[in-house]
Amino acid sequence: MHSTFSRTARPTHLLLGAAIAALTVTAASAQTAPVEETAAEDTGEEIVVSGYRRSLEEAIDMKRNTIGFSDSIVATDIADFPEQNLSEALQRVPGVTIERDKGLGTRVNVRGLPSEFTFVSINKLATASGSGGRDVEFDIFASELIQSVTVQKSPTAADEEGGIAGSVSIRTARPFDAPGLRLIGSAEGAYNSISEKVDPNFSFLASNTFGDFGVLVSIAKQQRTNRTDSNSGINFRPISRWTDRAGTNRNQAIAVLQRDAGITFTDAAKNQIVFLDKVGDRVYQNDQDRLGLSGSIQYKPSPTFSLAFDAFLGSYDTVEDEYDAAGYSASSNSTLERIHEFDATTLSSAGIVVLRDVSYTNTQHEFLSKEYLNETDYRQFGGEMNWETGNWKINLLGGYSGARKTLDNANLKHVAYAPSRTRYTETGGETIPSANPRTIDMYNAPGAYRFEAYETTREQIKDDKYAAQIDLSYQFESPVLKRFNVGARFTDKTNEREYGEEKIQGPTRGSTAYVNVRTLADSPLTDVTDIVGGKAYQARTLSWAQISNDYARDFFRPDGFVTPFNDGQYYRVREETVAGYAMLDLEFDMSFPVHVNLGGRYVRTKVRSEGFHQVQNPDGTTGYTDAPIASEGSYEKFLPSFNAHAELTDSLILRAAASQTLIRPALTDLAYKRTASWNDFRFTDGNPNLKPTYADQWEVGVEKYLGGRGILAASYFWKKIKGVVQNQLTGVVPDVTKYNANGTIDGVYDFDVYQPVNAEGSYTVSGVELNAVLPFSMIAGWLDGFGVNANVTFLDSSLTGQSDLDIPTSPIGLSDNTYNATLFYEKGPLSLRVSYNRKGAYVERIERNMYPVYRDAYGQFDIAASYQLTRNFRVELQGINVGNEKTTGYTMDPAFPTTYEFSGSRISLGVRAQF
Repeated sequence: MHSTFSRTARPTHLLLGAAIAALTVTAASAQTAPVEETAAEDTGEEIVVSGYRRSLEEAIDMKRNTIGFSDSIVATDIADFPEQNLSEALQRVPGVTIERDKGLGTRVNVRGLPSEFTFVSINKLATASGSGGRDVEFDIFASELIQSVTVQKSPTAADEEGGIAGSVSIRTARPFDAPGLRLIGSAEGAYNSISEKVDPNFSFLASNTFGDFGVLVSIAKQQRTNRTDSNSGINFRPISRWTDRAGTNRNQAIAVLQRDAGITFTDAAKNQIVFLDKVGDRVYQNDQDRLGLSGSIQYKPSPTFSLAFDAFLGSYDTVEDEYDAAGYSASSNSTLERIHEFDATTLSSAGIVVLRDVSYTNTQHEFLSKEYLNETDYRQFGGEMNWETGNWKINLLGGYSGARKTLDNANLKHVAYAPSRTRYTETGGETIPSANPRTIDMYNAPGAYRFEAYETTREQIKDDKYAAQIDLSYQFESPVLKRFNVGARFTDKTNEREYGEEKIQGPTRGSTAYVNVRTLADSPLTDVTDIVGGKAYQARTLSWAQISNDYARDFFRPDGFVTPFNDGQYYRVREETVAGYAMLDLEFDMSFPVHVNLGGRYVRTKVRSEGFHQVQNPDGTTGYTDAPIASEGSYEKFLPSFNAHAELTDSLILRAAASQTLIRPALTDLAYKRTASWNDFRFTDGNPNLKPTYADQWEVGVEKYLGGRGILAASYFWKKIKGVVQNQLTGVVPDVTKYNANGTIDGVYDFDVYQPVNAEGSYTVSGVELNAVLPFSMIAGWLDGFGVNANVTFLDSSLTGQSDLDIPTSPIGLSDNTYNATLFYEKGPLSLRVSYNRKGAYVERIERNMYPVYRDAYGQFDIAASYQLTRNFRVELQGINVGNEKTTGYTMDPAFPTTYEFSGSRISLGVRAQF
């Protein structure tokens, strides 16, 4: 069995840790975006150029002056981040990787831990994005509006709790960051290699200071069209799909196993004999419209007093069309007909036999035209006061962050039942005609597909967060005792969700006029690549025709139709936290300067969860009624922290840190709600009694600062994580009637109930980060202008995954290694960069809580080039995924691929003006 979990990795990490101590080379640095730099041409004219080296130096200085472990990226001017969004700008920071969805960076992972373990703030306020979890959807934020981002990896007591992996602190620009008048604008066009469309992107910043006052306004507008072609959805399904049911289908499945594979079936092995659940060929067209605005008013009458009001607003609207042609071999009225090939060897260590190539008696062929509408509006308002008077420093902070998300989804479903043959291919899977005379060519038989339903869902999420903080700091005159901090913080977070769904099967509500009468051939059909535009289907040599979503929405939705909300799906979770902290800073000499920060943070949290649950009808009739329910709970914790660094020489710093921290459960996991997965025969409930996940952690590292503004860095970190939230079987609901989409009864089953719970015990995560920023002029003078910024992270974990079959896996989302490297050249008006980012294979999910599904290792090349035409104008060329890297995945072993996906490359050309 292949797994990213390596039992030999831990000794490797210990050896690396020993090597670090011996070499005294240290931990972490940063990748940044440019700041201004001045160069001179032969004419003697001064030209302002984008100074990538200068911004690296600024980030190195920020790291050196921080008490703990941290890394930063810096963009002093708008449009200096060359990526598609903020998450992609962060991916080159040591220890940071990103999750991609159809070629676009979405969420951020720090040190291999799940994205929900990362705490995110904007201007020191916890950030709402409408996800309902602790993770933040970075794709909604325009990176052009960001001034700097710092990833804090070792917390102090003053840092808001909530980042077991780390804290991402985002800061927008303020007018006194660069006093005086600034006008900066950029415009570009970006071309996607598959959709073959050009998308515009504009940004503008205006800032000025008027004596003691300053005003800054910036805006970024981006449209993005991305097409993704995917042969995917090829997952294991246990033979219990049929053997758990009495009758002909069960008997035939058992007989075919014996006849064609020599397998004598027993109930004990029902989850270890698997077949291909569903093979889909899919074309996704994702149109995004992002608008972001940032503003700041600042009053700064002296270096000792500053008052600022910041606003950060935006919208992120997407329309995603998915056209899906799939063969669902596991339909309830089908079974095995003939096994052409099986594999009892590859996964023999787990006792699993894979039926690789099978003919089925009655495959459910589906043509699905899906439409996903997502509208997200976010806003954040905050005020901050900084005042120094005598030995005191006073910081006051308060603000609000909120998001509103509306999801409106539709699925037009046509189904044809017929014998077919489904099998693995080298890169994925395929469904082809079988030898049965009733078989069909699923891609070219529109008359065989019957209309089943136009399914709609609607969801609205409200995410609100309020915060207020006071921090008092007293500066001592003592040679050892330097500073004392005390502070308090209050936060109030609420997540509210409404949800509803409805099936349309006729021209009016409740009508079934179209069912079993209307066929796919009765609607206008268009080749899917003609619907979305662009190149031919990339994942296979294949084409097929479907109904466009525009036609489906116009024809199948009755006039004035709105999907109604279901009261039973409503929930509201409110969380109030009060925290108090104190810190002490010490400085002393031990033949070299030593700086120590000691602190403790006390937190108390109250949670109230409101929703509905099902109760027997009070009038005694058969059935259930949704009844309101609420639950309250609380918890408290003291979290100590220690950070220190020693300046062994002017260029060599030794760092150490230790702390306890926590991450609270996702608000959606706390909610009263029940979702049904009918094909998996299970319910998933929320759990209002969840507690936080806690971590004990420590880290050591050293940093060697080089002449020529470079750094060599390394660190070793260790985390013990307790109470991790996992989905576990907590009950069974007997005798649940499951219906087919056409209203007929599929059967009566016992449904498992899964809930998120705090798992018993603990697990450890450890790792090594190595980083180097090397200007090549240190090696030879003729290499002046060249340099490299590179980092690598190695991770190890003692946790095995949540497989009910006890199959050992690494934690979901954890990659054993990540590599990032940027080779740059910068001299005079010319700047060139080539970057490579690679994330190793990791577990994406545990299919049916049994079979780990992996995302393959992924590496991507990006390029950026710019030339300063004049003092005020610069032309820029950028390329993202220039090698057109594909996304692939597999179930347990690469011999069983699940995903083969192409999202193409993106090339942009633009101009930037600065006055």
